[in-house]
Amino acid sequence: MIIKSVDLKVAVAKSGYPNTNIEFAFVGRSNVGKSSLINTLLKRKIARTSQSPGKTRTINFYNIIGKTENVENYEFTFVDLPGYGYAKVSKAESAKWTPMIESYLKEREQLKTIFLLLDIRHEPTKNDIQMFEWFNYFGHNTIPVATKLDKIKRSQVPKHLKVIKNTIGFDGDILTFSSLEKKGAEELWGKVIKTLSK
Repeated sequence: MIIKSVDLKVAVAKSGYPNTNIEFAFVGRSNVGKSSLINTLLKRKIARTSQSPGKTRTINFYNIIGKTENVENYEFTFVDLPGYGYAKVSKAESAKWTPMIESYLKEREQLKTIFLLLDIRHEPTKNDIQMFEWFNYFGHNTIPVATKLDKIKRSQVPKHLKVIKNTIGFDGDILTFSSLEKKGAEELWGKVIKTLSK
C-alpha cells in the first residue's frame, strides 16, 4: 500500500466521529506498541508514542487515501483506541474511557476489522482475554497481532505464539509485527487490502 494522504480527526464521543466508509480499529493494552505500529504502517510519525503508557486518551481517526498496483484510490480509516490495562492515569479518567470505547465498538457500523495487539513476550492478560471474547461475542472480525517481535529470539517465536493462541482461545494464524525492524507490515496490509477489495 502506498499512502497518498493521512488526515487525523480526534473524538471523545459519537457526535465527534468523522464521516467514513470503512474502518479498521487497533486495540491493545497500554504500551503494547499500538502507536508505533500505526506509524510504521503509515510511514510517518503521526501517532504519539511515549515511554509512559496511556498517552492515547481519545479515539483517533486516521482517514487515509492510498493506492496499490491495481487500485488507484482506496479510502479507509485506521482507528486508534485508548489502551487498556496499566496506564498511569486516575481511576476517574480511566472510567471515562470504558463507555467511550464500548460505544464505539458496539455501534460503529463502519468498523470492519479489529486488530487486537498482544505483546509476544508475555502471556495474554485477563483484560486481553476479555477483550477477545467480547469482540467475538459481538461478531467482530478480529485479527490478533503479536507485537515486539524483535524482543525475543526467532527460535522462541513458535512457542510464544502457541501460548497466545491457547490463552485467548484462537485457532487461526496470528500476525507478528516489529516496528523496530519493520517486520510484519506487508502481512498486515494484506489483511486490510483483502477487506477493502470485498
